[in-house]
Amino acid sequence: MKLTMIKPVSATPCTQLTTPKHKSVISCCTLTQAPAKPTQQIKFTDNFPSWEQLLNPVPVDLKSPMSASTSTSNSTSTSTSTTERPSVRSVRKNWMEYQGVKNWEGLLDPLDGNLRREIIRYGNFVDASYKAFDFDPDSPTYATCKYPKSTVFENSGLPGTGYRITKNLRATSSINLPSWTERAPSWVGTQSSWIGYVAVCKDKDEIARLGRRDVVIALRGTATCLEWLENLRVTLTHLPCGTKVSHAGTHEGSVPMVESGFLSLYTSGTDQVPSLQQMIREEIGRLLQTYGNEPLSLTITGHSLGAALATLAAYDIKSTFNRAPLATVVSFGGPRVGNRSFRHNLEKKGAKVLRIVNEDDLITKVPGFVVEDKKARNVSGSPLVRMAAGFQNWIHKRVEETQWVYSEVGKELRLSSKKSPELSGNDMSTCHDLGTYLHLVENFVSNCPCKSTAKKLLSRVH
Repeated sequence: MKLTMIKPVSATPCTQLTTPKHKSVISCCTLTQAPAKPTQQIKFTDNFPSWEQLLNPVPVDLKSPMSASTSTSNSTSTSTSTTERPSVRSVRKNWMEYQGVKNWEGLLDPLDGNLRREIIRYGNFVDASYKAFDFDPDSPTYATCKYPKSTVFENSGLPGTGYRITKNLRATSSINLPSWTERAPSWVGTQSSWIGYVAVCKDKDEIARLGRRDVVIALRGTATCLEWLENLRVTLTHLPCGTKVSHAGTHEGSVPMVESGFLSLYTSGTDQVPSLQQMIREEIGRLLQTYGNEPLSLTITGHSLGAALATLAAYDIKSTFNRAPLATVVSFGGPRVGNRSFRHNLEKKGAKVLRIVNEDDLITKVPGFVVEDKKARNVSGSPLVRMAAGFQNWIHKRVEETQWVYSEVGKELRLSSKKSPELSGNDMSTCHDLGTYLHLVENFVSNCPCKSTAKKLLSRVH
């Protein structure tokens, strides 16, 4: 696919957010654009493309006490008081239900308290992948993990998780930049970057609380230049060795297809760096050999780009390992990933996806568009009626053959930042922020106003 480089537009100067507890620095811009002064020297960190804000976490200003200094770098850990273990309540008796074996029926509306705590706990694992990432393009360690594996959780504000990181993960882009970019700063062409980790529950008390040994794969969102460009490759492409399936609403022999850029980041590697797919396969294979004879779960969690890659990883793991454990995706603010055949294959393989969506978040509504999942109609009646129905079916089939028709994957927990009085702003960046998502999960009651009102009345009575 031929890529045309996009010339960045000038924007208002970036603000630097520093947290007192962590010295990491996150750069962000406002969405309001203004021409730069002719004599002003613009650095990359002062001139992000405006669409980057939709793909990267930015600070969120919440009024609630739990987020007094809120950003993706600190709000998610304070939201559950992670100076202690996030939850002491046992889920051992119903852990498979919380992992989605029954598609979370009866647990989402209103949101079950144990499930709420588990979602936030996994969200904090994703938050650690942001905090441990070196975002500073002027740093010699840019796009790597700032800490040793043994201290990532402690340095990210997550002591006492009971988990230990066993594998660092990297994602690699397959995009080849034009030759003139060789004169640009080195960060522009950063091909591979640290994107997350694999962690295993090692603590006996936590294993007893969970009812099994849990393996977590946590993946951050977009951070580097080439990752941004991969996000723009939104046409669907065939999965390697995709299995043809037939189901209602699609033509015979449709094959699983996924977003081109996401697949590139998942499957690409270099001579020095294996692909993310290879790293995950090797580590999961090793862990299955080590712990395969005991109760085991696999939880793959991510935000934004990380949510998309988590879905691909679940599909790949269930396709690769015949005796793979229950694989559950907990995704935050994830974009669409694949077509309807991909979704049906994912469900058939037994992977469970809990897709946590802020209805005000634009990223969850892209890429492509969704066609209603309806079976082609065979209508009896007058020739004119049959002709109209046949034409509608023909249009439906032609649309599905394009490379822009996506399908929503998994069970959805729908949130709304506009309905939260604690949020000070509802701009696109705030709506997509991981801190916003965890805040909304923590305060979520119900999508049904009647249930919400009833709960308030009952609380007054008691």
